[in-house]
Amino acid sequence: MSLPESPTDPTPLESADTPSAEPLRLRYRIRFAKTGLLRWTSHRDLARLWERMIRRALLKPSMTEGFNPKPRISFPSALALGISGDNEVVELDLAERLTATELLQRLTKDDQPGLAIQSVQMLPEGSGKAKLKHTDYIITAPDPELGAAEPNAVDIQSAIDELLNKQQVTVTRKDKPLTVNVSEQILRLRFDHQIDLSLAASDAAILKPTDVLDLIGCSDWISNGSQITRTEVVLKREFETADPEFLAIANQTPHDGEPTQEVPT
Repeated sequence: MSLPESPTDPTPLESADTPSAEPLRLRYRIRFAKTGLLRWTSHRDLARLWERMIRRALLKPSMTEGFNPKPRISFPSALALGISGDNEVVELDLAERLTATELLQRLTKDDQPGLAIQSVQMLPEGSGKAKLKHTDYIITAPDPELGAAEPNAVDIQSAIDELLNKQQVTVTRKDKPLTVNVSEQILRLRFDHQIDLSLAASDAAILKPTDVLDLIGCSDWISNGSQITRTEVVLKREFETADPEFLAIANQTPHDGEPTQEVPT
């Protein structure tokens, strides 16, 4: 005689062998400007600022695992202290589905001084984290009101030409020498009243804008009022779309009927 099944026996839906549904995790790429006094905020403090913005915007972030879970926030390139950024990139993973327009509106309401949201894009599933290709900078000439002499264009151009003709250079980083290949790291360097600089990304240590100033004999520019602005963060992969569900640009009205490519499913 067989015994009746216990009411506590698991049903097929309750079985421990049944895989649970994966939590929702959508990645959004946000471009923003970091200007004014905010440029004196460290990268670590900037990450904390984004965490507070997420809380104030009542978003549901995807959290890291472990004993101290944190919102999944990533930057393809940290911005050095004191440098402004015209077009920075941060990526957020959310555990809820919002259109790009909805997320842009929530973040813009925070109105953080010195931080201006420029665009929000929902990325395709499986796109992975952003990978840096190169960064572009503008370095202004020293401020004559601070007593700085007007830069000698001929001398600066001569120093630039000499640097670009070198195969390798060595700079000091944390009291240790660092040798880099010039042609691989400096993609563009020219002077016309200000310095226009483009630096390639690398898995190894890379040159900084201040390193380049040192190498062309302009080490005193920063102390004499010169300002460095990162004008562009160029990524290895972008996803073209005109659909307002997946891309929202600040102060721009979306156009209906435009084709989209590589949008999330």
